[in-house]
Amino acid sequence: MDRVTPGLEPGRAWPLGAHWDGDGVNVAVFSGHATRIELCLFDAAGLEPTARWDLPARSGDVWHGRLPGAAPGLVYGLRAHGPWRPDRGHRFNPNKLLLDPWAREIVAPSGGFDWSAPHFGADREHPQQMDPRDNARSALKARVVHDVFDWQGDRRLHTPLADTVLYELHVRGFTKRMPGVPEGERGTYAGLASDAAVEHLQRLGVSAVSLLPVHQFLDEQRLVENGLRNYWGYNTVGFFCPEPRYAAGPNPRDEFRRMVRRLHAAGIEVILDVVYNHTAETDERGPTIAWRGLDNLAWYRLQPGHCAGYDNITGTGNALDLRHPRVLQMVMDSLRYWVQEMHVDGFRFDLAPVLGRSSHGFERDGAFFKAVAQDPALAGVKLIAEPWDLGPGGYQVGNFPNGWLEWNDVFRDTVRAFWLGGDCTRGEFALRLAGSSDRFQPRRRLPAESVNYVVSHDGFSLADLVSYDMRHNEANLEGNRDGHDHNLSWNCGWEGPTDDPEVLALRERLRRALLATVLLSQGTPMIAAGDELGHGQGGNNNPYCQDNETSWIDWSRADAALIDFTARLLTLRRNLLPFGLQWYSGLPDARGRHDLTWLRLTGEPLTTEEWNNRRSRVLGALINAPGRADRPLLLLVNARDIDVAFQLPAGAWEAELDTFEPDGRSRWRRDDSTSYPLRARSLVLLSDSASGPA
Repeated sequence: MDRVTPGLEPGRAWPLGAHWDGDGVNVAVFSGHATRIELCLFDAAGLEPTARWDLPARSGDVWHGRLPGAAPGLVYGLRAHGPWRPDRGHRFNPNKLLLDPWAREIVAPSGGFDWSAPHFGADREHPQQMDPRDNARSALKARVVHDVFDWQGDRRLHTPLADTVLYELHVRGFTKRMPGVPEGERGTYAGLASDAAVEHLQRLGVSAVSLLPVHQFLDEQRLVENGLRNYWGYNTVGFFCPEPRYAAGPNPRDEFRRMVRRLHAAGIEVILDVVYNHTAETDERGPTIAWRGLDNLAWYRLQPGHCAGYDNITGTGNALDLRHPRVLQMVMDSLRYWVQEMHVDGFRFDLAPVLGRSSHGFERDGAFFKAVAQDPALAGVKLIAEPWDLGPGGYQVGNFPNGWLEWNDVFRDTVRAFWLGGDCTRGEFALRLAGSSDRFQPRRRLPAESVNYVVSHDGFSLADLVSYDMRHNEANLEGNRDGHDHNLSWNCGWEGPTDDPEVLALRERLRRALLATVLLSQGTPMIAAGDELGHGQGGNNNPYCQDNETSWIDWSRADAALIDFTARLLTLRRNLLPFGLQWYSGLPDARGRHDLTWLRLTGEPLTTEEWNNRRSRVLGALINAPGRADRPLLLLVNARDIDVAFQLPAGAWEAELDTFEPDGRSRWRRDDSTSYPLRARSLVLLSDSASGPA
């Protein structure tokens, strides 16, 4: 193995990472506290070292060099020299081969990260001491790539928020058991691009798939030792690399691109769930893979006054420190890469307050948000925040910058409580139906910036939400202590599976009512894959490690009637957009009509006392400023367990939807009736035909 390579040039300090320039490979590595950076080359399999030398130049905090004549396919790793002073935040250990944080392709010589002892920078018995063992042979390494892909004219779709319906899915779980997908493509990017998958998405009428993490990730050590796997993927190791386990072929990047191209051709946007808040290196007892060994003090948020420990505001052991410009640069470079090179349409940011945390807490005008706002490559990209983390002041629903969308768990919990018997007033439920104005309007946010949902990947599926009072997470091997314990669910009288026809009918009715509430409310709706067909997870409300039949959608048991019902709901939303796009004033127009009036059972406006009633679960919404209909709309809700007769306002009302019926089509005929027979636990939408065509 060569220690020095004649002809190694200084190269340049940009771009970070290793890039082929047509005549050689330039390598640029950030480390503000290292005293020396070595570049190590390996054979194509990443097993045998072939050369090793110091990067010859340093510009500020970037070390760099250029290899004349080198070409794509080059496999390399890094070694960083510097102080081993965990008490001061420094964890340099040149015995550990490090992965380039800007790697475009990761080589795992042993078939995957093996969690063996040499991968840990600190001695396991004496954590303040450096581990002297070399881990090069089995360490993760990077391969230089140069892609040429024929996009065939593909462009991002820029679907307006008024037309946006998010469909959260897992690349593997969505098609792993889907008939019509070729066996070798099930559970892959190619499977999601298959005719069967695309036809289902188009049949529903969703506008965007929101993919659980597809950045390359690791299975946590505890899971590996227990024979489990990380299914959700919130444990990133490669921010520029599509997860290879989701590829049917040998080139995950091109397979991912073909998937995007196919979905775009079908009118469906692709949004990625991204995890820029932490890495797979976990806490101070974790392995040294990349960031920790290159410059621990710069990459991570450390505990004030205790630099040997990490500021664990993510609950995963570490948190990336976006206060540092190079950390922020990696995140921005990664976002631009996925937009420009992979053509994705947007991002959902996991634990997003971490990205906006300064030394004084969350700042909605922090450096990250400013960087995103001014970046022309990200203009028009959908930005969705999970607006909470585990740090002080970490709950930030409604506090993100204008233009950002936010997962609205207040909507989720209120709607669950209202329909499933929890503590809730009619007024609270009405606020959620009309865009959560209490959360978003005071900050001049738009109603569409509220992402409305009752179910996501995290928690019960929709079928389980109405089938279980308690979580059943024993398969996760954590003593059933993991997952939410505040589910606001209801088993309808029987825990889990049952043959009781009354219980089954009630569960089906509640599923339809919950879906209708999400899809007809003001805001941007999101449903989780499988909710439209009755997917259950056996009561497991935290199946993050269940890469098996627990989580994979069982298409053989799909409820065809519920699929049709969901598609009908989405058609109604597109045609009528019941609550529109703008905030309501409650004030009368020139003709004396109020744009939105909340009604009680008698057809009269709700009083303040009735608005705050925690017992009544019946109300109506008379909408005179609908989104796309040319006539008034009337939404009626009955979450009680008895039928009621709802007095109708003046008008020639026609029923557009009745969730009591499995197909959503009302059997009611107006005739001379002045009331609507509102069945127990149902939602109804009517339009006034006397005011013009819908």
